[in-house]
Amino acid sequence: MQVETLKIFCDVIETQSFSKAAMLNYISQSAVSQQIRGLEEKYDRKLIERGKRNLAPTQAGRLLYEGAKEILEHYRLMENRIQVLSKTIAGSLRVATIYSVGLHELPPFLKEYLRRYPLANIHVEYSRANKIYDELVSGAVDLGIVAYPVRRSGIEVIPFREDQLVLITAPDQPLAKSKRIEITKLARSRFIGFERDIPTRRAIDRLLRQRGVTVEVVMEFDNIETIKRAVEIGAGVSIVPTNTIKNEIETGSLVAIELIGSDLKRPIGILCKKGKERTQVMDCFIDVLLEGRAPIPLEETS
Repeated sequence: MQVETLKIFCDVIETQSFSKAAMLNYISQSAVSQQIRGLEEKYDRKLIERGKRNLAPTQAGRLLYEGAKEILEHYRLMENRIQVLSKTIAGSLRVATIYSVGLHELPPFLKEYLRRYPLANIHVEYSRANKIYDELVSGAVDLGIVAYPVRRSGIEVIPFREDQLVLITAPDQPLAKSKRIEITKLARSRFIGFERDIPTRRAIDRLLRQRGVTVEVVMEFDNIETIKRAVEIGAGVSIVPTNTIKNEIETGSLVAIELIGSDLKRPIGILCKKGKERTQVMDCFIDVLLEGRAPIPLEETS
């Protein structure tokens, strides 16, 4: 049995998808099915229950998954130690990030990382913050990048950078004529926000409460791109990170307005699993990210 087969099996279990496992391993979905079928024939056991909406390991599949994860971790550490001896930076790295950071902040860092270490294979996936914490603890990803990072058991947080948050509106709306406004001027405004469980939304709601400002939330979305499109058509205003609206400001489809008296910044942190030996590809990627970083505060949570 090849190590690659065990990795494919684990990827299927962790992603609950044959197609996603195929993408992670740069093979076809039929090739993934063949690998799983080969394992089931080898052990003469059904390893995965395939439901209409999802899939899950059988009892035998769970045993194989747990054993395979241990084997893959030992293999990863062995490869890393050999590479240290050869001074070669190579190997795979799986990074999970929230959408806004992955789309608007990571690209230049990824470009620089791949320029320096062309033998490294990095896979970036976009996800919600709460899922990223879970995937990191389970070992499904190597690193996570989230906004408003919090301390959790088994997870180390490395401060990365801060984003300034600004008010955005469509250029044909009344507020567009202002360069700076008091946050109290947003009272009773039609507001387009992130969904309520997203950390950035919670931080904005907290700020509005502190200033005694009540807005009319007319729309809620789970990603920055949809929020921007809704603001562009005049459906309302929103508060977003400056780095996510550079293109729209240049093209004139959105107007950014500074909020007076509110140093509203969004901290971003890198998440690592505590107690897990880092590979060279992980350390090198973190080094690239941290060049020019700014310190950020961390929230305490259980």
